[in-house]
Amino acid sequence: MGKNAIALNLQQEILRLGVIIINQNQFLKVNVSTSALGFGSSTIGNLDQVRIVSESEASLTIQRAWDRGIRYFDTAPLYGGGLGEHRVGCLLRSKKRESYSLSTKVGVILKSLHPEISYHRSVASHLPFKACYDYSYDATLRSIEDSLQRLGLNRIDIAVIHDIDTLTHGTEKQPMIFREAMKGAYPALERLRAEGIVHAIGVGVSSWKICQESALEGDFDCFILAGQYTLLDQEPLNTFLPLCESRKINVIAAAPYGTGILAYGAVPGVQYRHSDASPKILEKTRKMQQICRTYKISLAAAALQFPLGHPNVVSVLPGPRTAEQVDYSVAAFHEKIPLDFWQELKDEKLINPESPCV
Repeated sequence: MGKNAIALNLQQEILRLGVIIINQNQFLKVNVSTSALGFGSSTIGNLDQVRIVSESEASLTIQRAWDRGIRYFDTAPLYGGGLGEHRVGCLLRSKKRESYSLSTKVGVILKSLHPEISYHRSVASHLPFKACYDYSYDATLRSIEDSLQRLGLNRIDIAVIHDIDTLTHGTEKQPMIFREAMKGAYPALERLRAEGIVHAIGVGVSSWKICQESALEGDFDCFILAGQYTLLDQEPLNTFLPLCESRKINVIAAAPYGTGILAYGAVPGVQYRHSDASPKILEKTRKMQQICRTYKISLAAAALQFPLGHPNVVSVLPGPRTAEQVDYSVAAFHEKIPLDFWQELKDEKLINPESPCV
């Protein structure tokens, strides 16, 4: 089944469902809850530059998420030089503050671009600011203050230290960045948590190993882990997720579609972790699709619901570009999946046999 046919089927399903407020999951250590299906704003903040999302399209997409019952929104200063925060805040500041939860990130300070280059074509899709990494104590306090102003809010539910991994900083520099974050950003977030300006603190990266190292260093409430606990990857079950269980740390599973393949299947040119999917991943996905067809469920539904089977995972966080993609995920989230489906994936050695499933 092609992308368009899948999208059409799921859009028809969402019309049947109507408006349903997504169920809320409570954090284990702090008074914070998130809807089990969240909204990631990197794409509507034009982070990836694959296709520029206009102001009107972004507004429609965020509003659709609200109308479909999503009540957890994630953003960051890095997304479009503050554009993601501006766009999310434009909707949320008109809502009752207790009716939703919001996460943003620290580790980036935005500095104004020179007027001669600020509206060059290369930055036309962003606000005219340059992202500068800074994980120091003072920069973290400033980062939160700046985020509050961009959002138009006076508190943040979840604040996480952003991108302290080798993917962002390289193998040689990353250990120094990690130490800076633990000595600077972490105590600053502790202070803000104590003052009630933020309610939960954590780390947001694309590496479970960095999350695990962070858990051993500080008293964190949650981690936003992107693309590393999915239908195609259960390595975190070995040591990281058991550590989270023992320390009562919650996990938000971002990028549950593996940047494309778990939404659309093994179609030509599909992406996995921002690169063309390998033959091995394509073959594994095809086998999963066949089992999905047997049980008459979508691959997207299995991808979204799988991480939530773990007791410490409170939310899955896709990053929709359009209102139609919001509908796609909401319909997939509400699909009914029998327990026999998960057992067959285990029997066929397509997922870890120890995976807790919905």
